[in-house]
Amino acid sequence: MGCTCRPLDFCEYETNKLVLIRSRPLGSLKWFLTCFILIGIGVMLFWNKEYQEQDEVISSVVTKVKGVALANNSELGEIVWDVADHSGQLHGKESFLVVTNAIITKNQRQDYCIEDITKNGKRCESNKDCIKGENDQHSYGIQTGDCVENTPKIKICRVLAWCPTEGNKLPPKPALFASAENFTVLIKNSIAFPNFNYTRRNILPEMNASSLKNCRYNKKTDPLCPVFRLGDIVKEAGENFTQMAIEGGIIGIQIEWDCNLDILLYKCIPQYQFRRLDERVDNKTVMPGLNFRFARYYKVNGVEERTLIKAYAIKFDVMVYGKAGKFNLINLILYIGSTLSYFGMATVLIDFLITTKFPKKCCMKIPKNIYKQKKYEYLDDLIQDALYVSFVDESHIAVIKGSVENSLQEVKAASVQARQHHESSRKQLSMSLKDQDVEMQEVSHLIEKKDIPSWCHCGHCCSAPTNHEQLCCRRSNGQCITTSELFSRLVLDRRTLELALLYEDPLLDLCNENIICKLRHCAYRQYIEWRFGSISPGGTAVVPRCCVNKVRHKFPSASGHYKGLCLEKKGKQN
Repeated sequence: MGCTCRPLDFCEYETNKLVLIRSRPLGSLKWFLTCFILIGIGVMLFWNKEYQEQDEVISSVVTKVKGVALANNSELGEIVWDVADHSGQLHGKESFLVVTNAIITKNQRQDYCIEDITKNGKRCESNKDCIKGENDQHSYGIQTGDCVENTPKIKICRVLAWCPTEGNKLPPKPALFASAENFTVLIKNSIAFPNFNYTRRNILPEMNASSLKNCRYNKKTDPLCPVFRLGDIVKEAGENFTQMAIEGGIIGIQIEWDCNLDILLYKCIPQYQFRRLDERVDNKTVMPGLNFRFARYYKVNGVEERTLIKAYAIKFDVMVYGKAGKFNLINLILYIGSTLSYFGMATVLIDFLITTKFPKKCCMKIPKNIYKQKKYEYLDDLIQDALYVSFVDESHIAVIKGSVENSLQEVKAASVQARQHHESSRKQLSMSLKDQDVEMQEVSHLIEKKDIPSWCHCGHCCSAPTNHEQLCCRRSNGQCITTSELFSRLVLDRRTLELALLYEDPLLDLCNENIICKLRHCAYRQYIEWRFGSISPGGTAVVPRCCVNKVRHKFPSASGHYKGLCLEKKGKQN
């Protein structure tokens, strides 16, 4: 099959078909929904800064803890811990910890000893129960193979270990270094947004060494100070420092950077938040808190000894996150384009209301089938011819589809649509000068000689050769439309038809021998415009048999032959 494309086909513009409904309720609802959607789009535009290009933060954190703690224990005496003691252990990249409590075991040396039976010691009956060289994950040493008496009734495997062992000791209460609550930490956070080539620190340009020395972070009075008191951090996280110091824990320090880099709305300052990260439920959490061990080694009389310290600490993890935004025209256009589809929600909702029973409550009286016919064009309507039928005793036009196997009068309509009147037909009423009384008598005399078929309800139809032509002007019995004065003046009046022909062709020769054929066709068009208005492309308006008889009697064919209804010429009859 050859291609039928032409160059001009690419220069055509297509647009959607719209149906205009004049209704205050629907119009008000449309504008309300449109304004609501517009406000929502505007709020989201500025709330989420959709008009900006975004970039994620990259960060580096350095912490510096200051403070000295004094512990006075009856067993250990006075102990002073400075920065190197309490925060020098396990110092991470973006975290720091402070030791708040400790179990201290002094003067340990490598020797043979017995472990605490309540914690790590292995019971035995004889040396066979103690395997030499064996070690246990929960033991502090290596078994020697000796089973020795711990008490008169209990024997324990002897081990080679740092003696005396730590034993089953609980952390002291209150915590040894509870005074660490007053320690301070300076958090130096440097950030960058590489897409914008922008860098900044949480130590703002207006701060100097003197102000940093004297300032302390306070959420209400000084929220930008980068120097924090540990007790205040734990309090902001909703915890009690004294209780937390006993077994330790983990606190998260969150630094959020939400930067607006636009010149008029510039803002880029850190915001701090605090929360506890480790789970802690009283008497339910297994192995709560945070602890670790380390030792200090020394020699006494040439023998190496050590002090073992089981430290309980609070770890502080500094977490930095954030983003920066800067105006970008492309992002704004993309956002606007992506939100235009939201306005279609108003149309979808109103279409739903129109096509359901709800509009009746809104004072809307739009037949569902009429609205659908106006809004949608069905593919089968364009492929298959439809016959349009208008009865004088019905206010709508019936649409008949498919084959007509019986009389057209009896075929059930597939759908109905409203009649659209033309002003041109009304104006032509004033053009007729023909006396109608003589015309009516002539037609009546002609009809009386005809046999009335069973499908006729007006009494003025005659038999028709095809099913398509077996159509009366009425659905039920009553007066024929051909008896109305309007029919005579608009359809049969020669002067009216001549004026209509001259309106189409001002130079038409009314004395031409084919003028009767033109008048007959014009009469059919007059009737169709009067009773049907406009019909969809591909449809055929069927003129009732009684009207066809009168038109043919008024403007007869010279040969006496007529073609009848022509489906291929869309609405033309002969």
